[in-house]
Amino acid sequence: MPNIMRGAAIIILAVVVVVGSQTFFTVNEKQQAIVLQLGDPVFTVTEPGLKMKFPFINDVVFVDKRNLEFDMPQAVPIIASNEERLNVDAFIRYEITDPLLYYQSFRQGSANFDNIRRISNQRLSQLLTTNMRNVLGGVRINEIITTRRTELMREIQSRTALQASRFGVEIIDLRIRRADFPDENAARVYDRMKSEYVQEADRLRAEGDEEAKIITSEADKQVITILATAEEEAQKIRGRADAERNAIFADAYNRDPEFFAFYRSLLSYETALKDDETTIILSPDSDFFRYFNNLNGN
Repeated sequence: MPNIMRGAAIIILAVVVVVGSQTFFTVNEKQQAIVLQLGDPVFTVTEPGLKMKFPFINDVVFVDKRNLEFDMPQAVPIIASNEERLNVDAFIRYEITDPLLYYQSFRQGSANFDNIRRISNQRLSQLLTTNMRNVLGGVRINEIITTRRTELMREIQSRTALQASRFGVEIIDLRIRRADFPDENAARVYDRMKSEYVQEADRLRAEGDEEAKIITSEADKQVITILATAEEEAQKIRGRADAERNAIFADAYNRDPEFFAFYRSLLSYETALKDDETTIILSPDSDFFRYFNNLNGN
């Protein structure tokens, strides 16, 4: 009898364990869960913790909650607007924001998450390839490589994000990892790009020289105008000074003409005899020496 009771207890315990394992499930912080009934989704669980379901009736599919990365399996050949070929490699970082919509979009008869993710990556690859060809195919090679690379990536990301949102995926980041020319025409393309850059540099230098000449000419014109204005103003100031000086001389002369004539003669002597080596040969009765012989200048 004890053996029978022990066996029954073991069986009951096994049933409880099996039923408990089929009733309870755990969702960790890295996961989301979709509860299925006969393959059809019933509800989703987005918060971590211990959860319940109907045993043997409900199944659970766990969906990754973390940021996921998808790398293009191979570089995408692009034909730019200038008919040059380019192999572009890119990657996407994304998050599954609507697990139910994601599951319904990619289930295709299988509830296995790895298979669903494989199908979703195929879809992402198709979207990314199409958008890269549409966006990059409308611009030139140098815009893809240098001048507009960031802008073009944003445009590709915007288009891909809009399309991916329809199956519960949010695109967090999209990057062009590498853009290379095919080996068979790389040298020719590099030579052509070098020639284009040399032409562009020559054009910029020519425009710079022309602009420099315009600036120099304008500066010279301004210098001439400023100097002419300054000279005109200086002439006016000199004219006013000469007029004032003449007025002073005239006033002094009118006050005492004899003394003024004497003073002017002294200034003449000082100016003429300033240098010790100056030699002047004049007649003794020259008007220049009239104040040497007579204080009255007679």
